[in-house]
Amino acid sequence: MTTSLISRYPVPELKDLPDDLRERILAVQEKAGFVPNVFLALAHRPAEWRAFMAYHDALLLKDTGNLSKGEREMIIVATSAANQCLYCVVAHGAILRVYEKNPLIADQVAINPLKADLTKRQRAMLDFALKVCLRSHEVDDADYAALHAQGFDDEDIWDIGAITAFFGLSNRMANLIGMRPNDEFYLMGRLPKAPKPPKPAA
Repeated sequence: MTTSLISRYPVPELKDLPDDLRERILAVQEKAGFVPNVFLALAHRPAEWRAFMAYHDALLLKDTGNLSKGEREMIIVATSAANQCLYCVVAHGAILRVYEKNPLIADQVAINPLKADLTKRQRAMLDFALKVCLRSHEVDDADYAALHAQGFDDEDIWDIGAITAFFGLSNRMANLIGMRPNDEFYLMGRLPKAPKPPKPAA
């Protein structure tokens, strides 16, 4: 284990991790070009890392339901901002910008979802997510009715609430251990990619 600026706790070296953790982290590195700090910081406790990632994948990587990948990230960014989690706002804000191909959306959602360029459906989704985040004891049938009116079914509502709740855990762990966002996240999705040069004429 080595000390690091990314966490208050010791961060393991990749070579010292169990094979399954190391393989997952290397796969992410190959795809993203860097290792998100959350993978290394939470690897301080491998059994909890596995449980965390299993629930993360079940919520965010599944193919069922009526929430787009971008909408799932909107939920994460809005509720993480409410929980004042720097890591999750920065990291998932980057992912949101990429999914939505919109360099403005993450900042809008994080700072004030009421002012964000959202559809009525997305605004209802975030209103509900923020209520679950901040006042879950007040959720009632009227909240379900408002979401049904925007085309969400009960399973979608479970997804909205579960993503909010899971990232409530993530936010608190990130704040607890002082997890620092990777510098790479700050610029992701902010500028359009340069167009590919045209193919030379045959």
